[in-house]
Amino acid sequence: MFPEYRDLITHLKTTNSHFLNLFEKHNELDRRIKNMETGVKPATHLVIEALKKEKLALKDEIYQILRMAAV
Repeated sequence: MFPEYRDLITHLKTTNSHFLNLFEKHNELDRRIKNMETGVKPATHLVIEALKKEKLALKDEIYQILRMAAV
């Protein structure tokens, strides 16, 4: 996610607890979605779609923090 901000992400994960929390939640949702899509964990299409929307909202918030911190 956002390879152009790799160094900044590393920095923010160690200095900004809110950013770290968002980043970890995003990664956890990504794992959950993959497990559901591959059948490791059962889920309906509606549940998967809701989780994808939540993940996208987290990604948007992470991106906004990155853009503000990069200035």
